[in-house]
Amino acid sequence: MKKLAILGSTGSIGNSTLSICESFPDRYQVISLAAGQNVEVAFGQCVRWRPKVISIATEDLAGQLQSRLQAAGITGIEVVHGTAGTIHVATLPEVDFVVSAIVGVAGLEATYAAVCAGKTIGLANKECLVAAGELIIAAAKEHNVALLPIDSEHNAVHQAMRGGTPAEVKQIWLTASGGPFRNTPLADFKHITPAQALKHPTWVMGQRITIDSATMMNKGFEVIEACRLFNLPPAKVRVTIHPQSTVHSLVEFVDGSILAQISVTDMRLPILYALAYPERVAVSEKDNLTFDLATLNHLDFSQPDLTRFPCLRLAYEAAEAGGKAPIALNAADEIAVAAFLNPDPARAIPFMGIPRTIEDVLIETSGPRPTTIQQVLEADLAARECAREVIARQSTGTSRNR
Repeated sequence: MKKLAILGSTGSIGNSTLSICESFPDRYQVISLAAGQNVEVAFGQCVRWRPKVISIATEDLAGQLQSRLQAAGITGIEVVHGTAGTIHVATLPEVDFVVSAIVGVAGLEATYAAVCAGKTIGLANKECLVAAGELIIAAAKEHNVALLPIDSEHNAVHQAMRGGTPAEVKQIWLTASGGPFRNTPLADFKHITPAQALKHPTWVMGQRITIDSATMMNKGFEVIEACRLFNLPPAKVRVTIHPQSTVHSLVEFVDGSILAQISVTDMRLPILYALAYPERVAVSEKDNLTFDLATLNHLDFSQPDLTRFPCLRLAYEAAEAGGKAPIALNAADEIAVAAFLNPDPARAIPFMGIPRTIEDVLIETSGPRPTTIQQVLEADLAARECAREVIARQSTGTSRNR
């Protein structure tokens, strides 16, 4: 019986993890949850799972949740809030596996604390490794902690790498759907609207990650994450456009062999793999996780166009630079995506304004490599402020021409 803390319990990964717990009640027990601002869903999870502790975003929301639990006659659940609350959830002594699925750097401190507390980590938050990967990897080695990727691409690489030793790996290939604009003429990119960019051809995800998939920044983050998870230089982490999203990633070995991981496009599968590792757990037909090989009519692979997707180029450059560059990349992207989605046309930036903003911020980013989580968070805040200034310059026509 593995005892779980789920950070980001009300999001898609959190709900999928709870679905796995529902299917395998003899294997997985929910001990603690960290929710966001959705009191309604958090309350429902408390009713169903009766966690020992639940954390929610703010003190006010914690009070609301506590009142609802009392009114329902539910006792024995400690309600906490904020970053301190999330850290408490992640480091409870009885927890042995932490699912890190809070979007953005909001889950960074709790994930790092869980690593330092010796918990096995199921990592679905790529920003943790993008912004603070060097610190988290070092802490994982120091405390002998396994970091098991839940992102479908890195999970696929993890599975394929079981076919050889790290020294036998020539390079890895991360597959990308190419998003909704892989065939859109470059001249039309200046007319792309948020509604168009939010229509992902394969996955149903949150707004930021959907836009990141449209710009291929999400794949850029995955390149940085893969470099850190698998101890590979950026040149050995390749990206290939694969619209069918059937092959989740590939590992090429020095003898020319290539191992690919193929499965349904359902996040429950990589979550189950991480939770069960090093075992594999049999699934039943009712779980709908089996893949029908008869559907493999054809598989397409092609090289990404870095002119069409400059965010991917910027991610490779940040991976090579290291230090504060990946922190700035992630922070600037989050601010730029929010500006692109801004419903006020006077304050919104165009689709290609996203990579322009990020590139300007990277140019203005300098300073020593962060050596603590606090320094990472400070660099993150500085990059966000820089991004806002860059966007303000863009709106007044004073940004650098590219």
